[in-house]
Amino acid sequence: MSQVPAAPKLKRAALAAASRLFGPRLSRHGESLLLSERAALDLAIARSGRPRPRADTVTFLIPLVSPDHVSDWDSVVRRLGQTLQSLRDQDNPNWRAVVCCQTEPPLPRDSRITHLPFQDPTPGNDKWRKLAALCEHLPAVATTPGYVMSFDADDLLRQGAVAEMLDRQAPGGYLVRAGYVMDAATGAIALADAPSLRAPLRKPFWKLCGSCAALFHDPALPESRSFLRAMTQHEHRMFPYLASLARQRLTPLARPSVLYVLNHGENFGARRGRVGFKTRFVQRYRITDPAQLKGISRDFPTP
Repeated sequence: MSQVPAAPKLKRAALAAASRLFGPRLSRHGESLLLSERAALDLAIARSGRPRPRADTVTFLIPLVSPDHVSDWDSVVRRLGQTLQSLRDQDNPNWRAVVCCQTEPPLPRDSRITHLPFQDPTPGNDKWRKLAALCEHLPAVATTPGYVMSFDADDLLRQGAVAEMLDRQAPGGYLVRAGYVMDAATGAIALADAPSLRAPLRKPFWKLCGSCAALFHDPALPESRSFLRAMTQHEHRMFPYLASLARQRLTPLARPSVLYVLNHGENFGARRGRVGFKTRFVQRYRITDPAQLKGISRDFPTP
């Protein structure tokens, strides 16, 4: 299973408009609909008129590369440890994380962190199959309403992000519009955020990194899990569109909430040849102010 191609932008606009005008029930019968688009409309139908329960947890789904696909497994494990520590440092403890991999890595002694074995021998990049397995596993871990966020095993979550999600209770979920991108090869850090007058070509974080969306999930609705499974088979640039189609418009988090580290040697993106433009992005928008850099180091500590 490879990543599902994105829908053309013109088609997205047409389907979004049709759903607004005619409703999801009439819009879901088009023959050209992607599985994810149909799943989004099915969820919109299932949620219609239903009271939205309160979210009480955030579940992180973490696909981890196989030891057979990397040159330095110890480095992969070390970065995973930093990712998990950024979760354990959250001041709101109501989260859980599931790590999916062929080999169980060393994990902290924390009941909130579990390993999901993965046995599919199909060759090639298996990230998307692991995300599908993690979504299928949701009934075992996400037993109450909450937010579900796919999260890469080398990214860091800012302190307070879980508390913000559960305090604000955004109906559809959250989008990481602002976040940091760090080039491990040079140590340079750039802010990814919505374009502005001073930076008209800047890109929002969700266009650069997959650890960018936390969707509200109601385990009482089978359509919710089906939608998450279908959505995570796409590139992250599709997430806001699909969430909106499912009537789960995403609310931007208040602060830069994720740190994405690239060029450390084992990125998924590097194996797909998709890191070069991100390296150039960091060079173009590199942060040089010492006070800002000190604040980022404080918000995203690493051993």
